[in-house]
Amino acid sequence: MFKAELMERAAQFRSASEDHTRNVEGCPALVLNADYTPLSYYPLSLWPWQTAIKAVFLDRVDIVASYDREVHSPSLDMKIPSVIALRQYVKQNEFPPFTRFNVFLRDRFQCQYCGTQSATASNLTFDHVTPRRLGGKTTWENIVASCAPCNMKKGGRTPKQAQMHIGMRPIRPTSWQLQQYGKKFPPNYMHETWRDWLYWDIELEA
Repeated sequence: MFKAELMERAAQFRSASEDHTRNVEGCPALVLNADYTPLSYYPLSLWPWQTAIKAVFLDRVDIVASYDREVHSPSLDMKIPSVIALRQYVKQNEFPPFTRFNVFLRDRFQCQYCGTQSATASNLTFDHVTPRRLGGKTTWENIVASCAPCNMKKGGRTPKQAQMHIGMRPIRPTSWQLQQYGKKFPPNYMHETWRDWLYWDIELEA
């Protein structure tokens, strides 16, 4: 059978398990790089089960661990991969893209003026340390995470003019630094097969 046909059948897999505790759509695969480190910690590098199985048939990944849940086609039965590793190493860029989310991650999702930590990025905004009206630019070194009240309080002034202290001096982080920051925010759910490949700054359950 041609590999393309196998891939097509994989896309049409039906569940063969009577496991009522975990829906097949809730079985993502943790994706590791070829060196067996996660592609990303935050957000955690996860692929839907369909994408993971297609990658298996295309010989792009190796299966490291699997769920107990199975899927089958007329000619094939297999367990859903829970951890997969890329066969070809993906080199990470030295510096991450300058985005709102990455600014929040660099600043640990904390307002850099009052220290309030937000559970979601939607509760944060960003502030120009040196206001644009005074020549401040929209760069890593001049942008910090801020809650809305502090942003309004500071207004178009510098922190010194507003008598507000900045928690951490804004810097341009490396991708490695952002990954380290991401380890401080473990996901709400971690399958037991993922734990050997993830390292968080919290104690895992026994």
